Amino acid sequence: MKVNDVILKSVVRGVVFIVFTLGMYLFFAGHNAPGGGFIGGLVLGSGIVLLYLTYDIETVHKGMPFDFKKVAAFGVLLATGSAIASLFFNVPFLTQADGYYNLPLLGEKHLSTVTIFEAGVALTVVGTLVTIILNISEDE
Repeated sequence: MKVNDVILKSVVRGVVFIVFTLGMYLFFAGHNAPGGGFIGGLVLGSGIVLLYLTYDIETVHKGMPFDFKKVAAFGVLLATGSAIASLFFNVPFLTQADGYYNLPLLGEKHLSTVTIFEAGVALTVVGTLVTIILNISEDE
C-alpha cells in the first residue's frame, strides 16, 4: 500500500527553502555576528537530511548528484588552503585580508578571506553530516 504524502512533500518544499535561506544567512553573518561556517553548515545539512527523510534517496540524488564524502574532502582542502595561503604573503598563519565590495543583488558587502575558510568549514560539516546520516540509514 502506497502512503499518500502529498501534503508532507508540499510543506517540505517550502520549509527546505526557508532552512536553506537561514543557513546561508547564518553563514554570511558569521564574520560579523554569531554564526559562520559551522552553524551554517549544520543548518544546510539539516535541510538536506529533511529532503532525504521526505523523499527517497534516488529522488534526492537526481536533484543533488553529489558524493558528500567528496564535498567534505573539498571543504577540508578549502579551509586548509585558505589558512596556509597567508604564509605565501609573509604574514602569520590564518591572517585574513578584507575589503568592501559591491555585489549584484546584495549591494555593498564586507568580504574577507575568512569567508573562504568558513566556506570550507561549512562544506566539511555538510558533507560529514549527510554522509553519517546516509551511512546510518543504509540497509545491512
